[in-house]
Amino acid sequence: MRAGLRGLTTRGRSFLAAALAAAISAGILGEKDLLRVAVLLAVLPLLAALYVGRSRYKLACHRSLEPHRVPVGASARVVLRLQNMSRLPTGTLLLEDRLPYALGSRPRVVLERLGAHQASSVAYTVRADVRGRYEVGPLVVRMTDPFGLCELRRAFPGTDRLTVVPQVVPLPSVRLAGAYTGSGESRARSVAVHGEDDAATREYRRGDDLRRVHWKSTARTGELMVRREEQPWESRATVLLDTRAYGHRGDGPTASFEWAVSAAASITVHLRQAGYKLRLVTGSAGDVDAGEGAGDGLLLDHLAEVRLDQRVEITALIQHVRQRTDGGLIIGLFGSLSTAEAELLAGLRANGATCVCFLLDSSAWLNLPAQARAEADQAHDTAALALLQSGWRVIGVGHDDRLPALWPQAGRGSQGFALRAAMAETVASTVR
Repeated sequence: MRAGLRGLTTRGRSFLAAALAAAISAGILGEKDLLRVAVLLAVLPLLAALYVGRSRYKLACHRSLEPHRVPVGASARVVLRLQNMSRLPTGTLLLEDRLPYALGSRPRVVLERLGAHQASSVAYTVRADVRGRYEVGPLVVRMTDPFGLCELRRAFPGTDRLTVVPQVVPLPSVRLAGAYTGSGESRARSVAVHGEDDAATREYRRGDDLRRVHWKSTARTGELMVRREEQPWESRATVLLDTRAYGHRGDGPTASFEWAVSAAASITVHLRQAGYKLRLVTGSAGDVDAGEGAGDGLLLDHLAEVRLDQRVEITALIQHVRQRTDGGLIIGLFGSLSTAEAELLAGLRANGATCVCFLLDSSAWLNLPAQARAEADQAHDTAALALLQSGWRVIGVGHDDRLPALWPQAGRGSQGFALRAAMAETVASTVR
């Protein structure tokens, strides 16, 4: 009842004020009929407060998101199911779901009436153009009586999380050299096995199948030897996303970093579908391993929250890759690089790794005057040449370039002497 009185609207408080004025006038004038009017005016808001207050804690709400994960620019459907748990019908209900600014304005839905134990569902859509994880809710319900004399607000504490992941674009099938590396206990020697005499062996261990005993090696060493279990070679790839804040330009969804994040998502999904054992490196944001049987959701959820970091430098990215790399394919998505940074990346070619670089000309995401544009292009070409000379395959990326059109270049075995010569000539003419 107290909560109901606190929820009296302006209309309800006016009724009480009119009742008090009528009661005072009836006492002064001695009019009993006026006193009856005062009682009626006072009873109506009190009954409304009692009516709304009783139904305050008899509502149940359930929210569902369809789906919970959407790409940038796509819409998700939010379904609210409200049920009246009491025996009394409710008055008009105003539903307001709280949303972060990135998902749009707060939706407001009106339910005229819910009967005893009746349930009703309403739905609305949300759309986000920015990656991230967003809390949907809590739901706020405003309950009123039929006369609008009392209004109470109740917030349901439950929230749901909507994950907005980068946009993934399909890529053409390309044969990528250098992606295969061995696995298992005989990884380094498995390709050297050509026949019975050259079989890779090890000492017998309790529980080994006796049918694997290699008798020639046993006779030669004097100890029981068995053949190693050779594991098939597998495709391994490391996708390196440059999160250096000073390496990217632009703001919002059209920034160069967003291009790189979307490209990383597309490449990881493409390689996963091709059967690669994948590792995603994003600097300080941590690493994600997606082995066989893992879904794309783990990678996309990680990329949904990755952000630029002022503290990350190129040496830190290299260190993250070196911690757990043993060859295979390395695909880097880099913003602007200096010549010194490009030369440091040569260290990733250890262990025979094949390195492919998508080098973004992040200055193309800015409107620069002619002289500044020429200097930016020169720095971009110089960094690309340094990567080429260290054995990287370099694919230049401009503002209007699309990843599906660039992806076939990742499978080429060489960059071509014409491109290298053109870059070398550009650098030489600049030095002169």
